[in-house]
Parts: sequence; C-alpha cells; structure tokens
Amino acid sequence: MSREKLTIPTTGVELVRKLAADGDRIFSTDRARELAPSVGLSEGYLRQALHHLVRAGWLIRVRKGLYVISSTTPGVSPVHEFEIAMALVEPAAISHWSAMHYHGLTDQAPRKVFVLTTTEASVPRRPTGSDQGYRVGDTLFQFIQTKPERYFGTKKIWVGEARITITDPERTLIDGLLMPQHCGDFAEVLHAFSSRGQQLDTKRIIEYALRLDAATAKRLGWVLDELGHPPEQLDPLLAVPIKGYRRLDPTGPRRGPCNRRWMIQENLPGKVKR
Repeated sequence: MSREKLTIPTTGVELVRKLAADGDRIFSTDRARELAPSVGLSEGYLRQALHHLVRAGWLIRVRKGLYVISSTTPGVSPVHEFEIAMALVEPAAISHWSAMHYHGLTDQAPRKVFVLTTTEASVPRRPTGSDQGYRVGDTLFQFIQTKPERYFGTKKIWVGEARITITDPERTLIDGLLMPQHCGDFAEVLHAFSSRGQQLDTKRIIEYALRLDAATAKRLGWVLDELGHPPEQLDPLLAVPIKGYRRLDPTGPRRGPCNRRWMIQENLPGKVKR
C-alpha cells in the first residue's frame, strides 16, 4: 500500500527518523521500544505502529521482531543485501556464487544472496512459492548450512557502512568443488579457478581441502594439476587415502574416464562419451 493511501501517525514517522539518525537501519522491536518514548510513542501502540509502517513502505519486515528501514525513506541510504544477510542468522558469511562474484571470480551475477551458516544456527524460513530461499523485499536469500567444524575460511570486509563476513577467495573456490550447484555449475567453478590465476594462495587452499574430506582434496588436486601447479605442491593432496573413484563434478553423471593419479572420474561434458 502506498504512503499516500495509508495515513501514518507522526510519532511513527518520527520513530523511523530517530532510528535512522542513530544508525539503526536494521533494528529489533526491542530497540524500537527503547526509542519510542523519545518520540512520544506509547508502548501499547508500538506494534501497531510498526505494522502500519511496514504496510506503508517505510519499513520492511526481515523476520519476526526484526525490521529494516526502506531505501525509499527520505534521507536514508539503502541497506545492502549483504548487511541484511548478517542480521538474518548467526553465524553468517556471504558465500558460494555471491562470494565468487564479489571476489571477481565470475562475471555472472547470482539472483540470490548465498549465505553460509552452521547446522546449529536457526535459519529463518518462509514460503516463497517455487523459489528456494527466504525472501526479504525483492531479495532472495539462500542459506547453506555446514557443520560447525567446517565453518572456516572467512574474512571481514566493508560494504558501504556495514562490516560484513565473507568467505575468502580460497574457501569460496573450495565451496565450488563441494557444491557447484550453488556457484552456477562446475564449468563456472573451473573458470573461477582460472580467473584467480597467480593470486591463488595454493598453500591456504590445500590446507582448507585437507580440513574437509578426501573427495574435495582429490578434486582440488586434479584442478591444480590441470592448471600446471608444481607437482611438489600437490604432494599433500596425493597422499590423502581414498577408496574408489570420486566424480570430478559431484552433480554430474557417473560416466567418463577415470584418472588413477587423482582417483577422479572425469565426468566433464567434453570427456564423457555419449
């Protein structure tokens, strides 16, 4: 409903302005309750006021008890979608395709914001029709949960006025080997490795793979071998014991030639016989 069609009490508008002035572009109901008396808004009317402000487009409801000030509100700079992701779940790191795009590893912009969190986190859920994810306004968030011991390889960055956690380039590439479906596809992941080029921290990415599982270590070894990395750098990956062949693309068919050196079935389109 437009602001012209819904009359909002002055106290409600003043509350939004007060929150914005204090830097609370994302705020909880409790924070609004703290500031309500300063603008003459009674506690008994607070929830109703927030409801009307959402309907009028001044606020966007992020989840129960959490709101973001709309970018259409005069004098308020837009809240970046990464900042909203940080408020949705704890811990949270921008990851997969979103991190690939941020780090310049792909030119393909994802239609979702991918967020890595842990299996212990309470992930917000809301019906979104045929889409998978959690929608806030026009943005769809895709949460990918991992075991707490696998939640590593992150860094802090500034995006606008917000401090954001994101997977570093090496962890982002590793995630592509684990779940290429969340990074476009496996071909896009291979392109991302090529794009990283000489900037790739080989020691770091090998350490990451060794902390995960044998299949990831062998996939990484195959990729680095194909990219021409010195054989001696790859010895730790070669030494990882594994029983049976693993698909190079974990989402692809169980077809294609088998690379005995890396115990990898090369199931890429150009190698698979139809």
